[in-house]
Parts: sequence; structure tokens; C-alpha cells
Amino acid sequence: MAIDVKAIEEHIRGILVALGDDPNREGLRETPERVARMYAEVFEGMNYSNGQIAQMYGKTFRLPSEHEDMVLVKDIEVFSYCEHHMALMYDMKVSIAYLPKERVIGLSKIARIADMVAKRLQLQERIGSDIAEVIQLVTQSEDVAVWITANHSCMTARGIKKPSAKTITTTLRGRFETDEAIQNRFFMMLKQE
Repeated sequence: MAIDVKAIEEHIRGILVALGDDPNREGLRETPERVARMYAEVFEGMNYSNGQIAQMYGKTFRLPSEHEDMVLVKDIEVFSYCEHHMALMYDMKVSIAYLPKERVIGLSKIARIADMVAKRLQLQERIGSDIAEVIQLVTQSEDVAVWITANHSCMTARGIKKPSAKTITTTLRGRFETDEAIQNRFFMMLKQE
């Protein structure tokens, strides 16, 4: 699916009119084009399935020996937009862990996966699930955990207006879900600076 920038421009122009403003006035004249370019950037992930993201960032490296060491990349900063209000999810930090099998993924690829998955109209819960799926596809490991904490402007800036409310979600797959020792080690590592 390709993002239709021209259609976005037309719809933003219509929204400006619906809000009672003049899209031809100075200050708004180029707003539809700017918003369309911004949407193409912040929703780039909508162009790709989880499988395609796995292919894009699927470079792995063979481990010199079989081991059970956990890989954790903590506090990856991303943002997203909720699909219910198209409101910003901000101050979002994603932590991703996996237990390598025979291969490891480059650390920057883990951050790129989190970033691309977040660049969709999303639910925080689905972001975790999508990231876990992509990491599983790339690493061929079933053992993946994702921890996300974020503020949601649909809770902080409108509606209930609770600016200090944070949402925390966990996604546990494989032994992170079934092995209490591995799960506890993951949660302990999250607490470390």
C-alpha cells in the first residue's frame, strides 16, 4: 500500500474548511502539503507488513557458539499515533529482549524495527506484538519480550485530561512467557540503569 499524499492534501484542506478557517489565507496556504508530507513520514510503516519489515532489517550474524545469553536493548525512543483518535503516543520507550538461537541481529536493526512498527496507526498493545513477531522472524527465536511505556495524548490532552497517566504494556513470547527465571531476569534487567 502506498500513502496517497495528494488525497491527504485534499482532505486536510477540507478539514480546514470544516473547522471554519480559510485554507487560502497566509499561514494555511501550504498546510495541506506540509501535513501530507508529515503523514507520509510518520506513517511510513503502514507501507510494510511485519514480514516485509523483517526482510528489510533481517541481517543477522552467526554466533561463535551456542549460548543462552539474553540480548536486551532498552529505552528505544519512538512515537506513534493511536488508531482511535489519531492522537500522538509520546515519551514512548520500547525495550526488547530475545534469547538468540544460532544467530543474532545487529543492535541498530532492533531499534529500526521498533521505529518502523510504531510508524503506523496503532494500539500500544499491537506495537509490542508486532515487534515481537518481527524479531521472531528475523532471529528465528521464539523467545522474545517487549516492554513499552508511553503517554497518550488522547488521555493527557483531551477527554479525561490526566497528564501524568502512563500506559505500560508487556508482550512475552516463548520462554519469556513460560520460564519464570528468564522472565524475572528480564524484569530485573529493565530496572538496571
